[in-house]
Amino acid sequence: MVSVALMAAIVILLANTPLGMIQLPIIKATTVHIPVIIGAILLGPLAGAILGAVFGVCSLISNTMAPTLLSFAFSPFMSTTGLLGAAKAIWISVGCRILIGVVAGWLWIFFKKIKMNKKIYQVIALAITGFVGSMVNTITVMGSIYILFAKQYAEAKEVAVTAVWGLVMTTVTASGIPEAIAAAILVAVVTKVLLKSRLVN
Repeated sequence: MVSVALMAAIVILLANTPLGMIQLPIIKATTVHIPVIIGAILLGPLAGAILGAVFGVCSLISNTMAPTLLSFAFSPFMSTTGLLGAAKAIWISVGCRILIGVVAGWLWIFFKKIKMNKKIYQVIALAITGFVGSMVNTITVMGSIYILFAKQYAEAKEVAVTAVWGLVMTTVTASGIPEAIAAAILVAVVTKVLLKSRLVN
């Protein structure tokens, strides 16, 4: 519980400060999901789910307190389609973020079972877990927005509904992939050090 609380504090810190973003040449890449992935690897899928939920709640609060053009997709209080829209927003802001920890945690368990937890194989497995965990965030969030809020997204962006798919794929490509690469590197480096220092089992 202490370890989960510590990781949760890091998530909250990143979610509420500029430290949660890395400036890349073209876009800003979020880093808030990285401690979720690391926590899932070190502490298991359940802890990862809890940390993902913390990330999601931070996102929900942020989009409620400082709304943006797309806050209707992340805050139930910004819903433009009533209770159903509120439920959809909770899924996107919290549910999708819970999946980050669950998927990353179980993927790491899988890698350990196939003996990818030694030397160079461990680094590769950590990088893959970081990459996949980050892409889970991007794909589930943007995919859910496309499926659940295509019309509202089109109205917010002032484009035709038929153009929403292209916008979603542009976000996944331009933002999601660089974020996933950054996550792969940071998760591999940080988690390798923590595992080697035996701060966690």
